[in-house]
Amino acid sequence: MLVVVLLTATVVAPPGAPAALAPVPGAWEQWRRVEGIVDVAGVRSDGRLVGAARGRLVLVSPAGKVSAFAPAYSVPPDPESYVTVSPGVAVAGAGCRFPRDEVLALDLTGTPPGITRVTAGGTVSRLATVSGVSTLSGITLDTVGRFGHRVLVVGPGEPGRTHVFAVDCRGKVAPVATLDAQLEGGIAVAPRGFGGFGGDLVAPSELSGNLYAVSPAGELQTVAASGVPSGGDIGVESAGFVPRGAGLAAYVADRGTPRSAEPHPGTDHILRLTKPALARAGVRAGDLLVATEGSATLVRVRCGHTCTAAAVATGPPAAHAEGHLVVAATG
Repeated sequence: MLVVVLLTATVVAPPGAPAALAPVPGAWEQWRRVEGIVDVAGVRSDGRLVGAARGRLVLVSPAGKVSAFAPAYSVPPDPESYVTVSPGVAVAGAGCRFPRDEVLALDLTGTPPGITRVTAGGTVSRLATVSGVSTLSGITLDTVGRFGHRVLVVGPGEPGRTHVFAVDCRGKVAPVATLDAQLEGGIAVAPRGFGGFGGDLVAPSELSGNLYAVSPAGELQTVAASGVPSGGDIGVESAGFVPRGAGLAAYVADRGTPRSAEPHPGTDHILRLTKPALARAGVRAGDLLVATEGSATLVRVRCGHTCTAAAVATGPPAAHAEGHLVVAATG
């Protein structure tokens, strides 16, 4: 299928430069301070988000109450141990399932890396070891089904390349593709109806500024150019799709990185973009939202016969967005 990619964002800045955006209607708020926050995921059946912070897990209620979760889970705080939450899916051909509210987390404590599973009640076990890469840089669960409802992880290969793996609920690891693109961060599976990419793995590339789709057959396609500044610790990083529902808000982790150079040291907050702000930005169900690592500039991507991308919100200038972007019900 030939997909024509159009760009509607009106952003002009040299690669690697801080964002210099035309005025946009939305602005992230520093919603809740969480020391060491590196990722948010969810939503659990009780409406709470799961956060990864300082090597531990926390639960965050729609009203913003933060509580400890799974005390047996502990990883070094510096690696980006991203997490994802299962809505409850049966894995094709495996005779098992990822139960509702189970957390799946990157385990970067050694080489080779792996995946940890944490039950809704907080029991911790190792799901799988992923050989062939020295680390992993993204995780999500296929909730659409084209990858068989397996966990998808990505990890760097040779310079500029990325390995993609699918892992079932018994811990069986299968390679999907080795791609000529550097992918990482808040990867997500596109819902059906997202143009020709429904059910594909969608991943950002902060170095190129592009958003890519990976099919179950391992085919790589460009979804859209983000149109915002690109580069290490600057470009597109955190991705998530907008579900149907009322009272939705967007959330992303703003990781405090005091050893990082200015201008994006982060603030150790969960950032939130409220429903009215999303509405003013023209965001609707089925859209892909992507935040840049530097300043959390929000890009909306909409795909039908063609795909368009537009910058729709700004973040705190110091923001250092990491991990996934979650759109969920508010309190």
